[in-house]
Amino acid sequence: MAFYRGMTCTNVTLKGDGGTPITAYVAKPEGPGPFPGVVLIHHLPGWSELYTESTRRFAHHGFLAICANLYERAGEGNPDDVAAKVRAEGGIPDAQMVGDTAAAVAWMRAQPEHNGKVGLYGSCSGGRHAFLYGCQRQDVDAIAELWGGRVVMGADELNAKTPVAPIDMTKDLSAPLLGLFGNDDRAPSPEQVDQHEAELKKFGKTYEFHRYDGAGHGFNYWHRPLYRPEQAMDGWQKTFAFFGKHLGR
Repeated sequence: MAFYRGMTCTNVTLKGDGGTPITAYVAKPEGPGPFPGVVLIHHLPGWSELYTESTRRFAHHGFLAICANLYERAGEGNPDDVAAKVRAEGGIPDAQMVGDTAAAVAWMRAQPEHNGKVGLYGSCSGGRHAFLYGCQRQDVDAIAELWGGRVVMGADELNAKTPVAPIDMTKDLSAPLLGLFGNDDRAPSPEQVDQHEAELKKFGKTYEFHRYDGAGHGFNYWHRPLYRPEQAMDGWQKTFAFFGKHLGR
């Protein structure tokens, strides 16, 4: 496997949902390509250092990568403060996330160095969003969902921002799915992961789930006590292998 130590990183402006300008962070491997693309969907802690670093990590492994700021409408400032505001407001609307992510996918497909394949990568709320996007759109080729919370939702959790539980959209999933989960997690719990998998089997979807003992939520978050190095390393290897298989190099 080739590693691309040379890369260029910058911010670009996308025309997000409803035509609203949003900022996205881009990392491009050095060289002519063509490179497969990965669109990262950040988690509820926001458009943070973890996700800008992960964007560069994908570029280092030979992917053209972009991560849009889904919380830009909430204002500027420290990502933790912006995320706290978004959390207090009940998150962002699913429809808005789909529109913003579609803009990132369209940007990717317009790049001359791109090979025509696009993967989605997201964790926590971003994992939920990646799965949901793949059920509502047909413009991605592979999806990595890391511990997606609230894929399984009770009727009491549905509202104007989240009108349909993602699990109820499973029949419309349009791309192969990779799922990584910690068995000590409660959001999603192992029982919810079982439900998620049962629906994928029911509708004959292409997927692979990997469940890790000794790990809970966010086990590859290197900056938090949740971090589990061995499980995180294996999860990254499985992610790169999955995208390599479905997106090419």
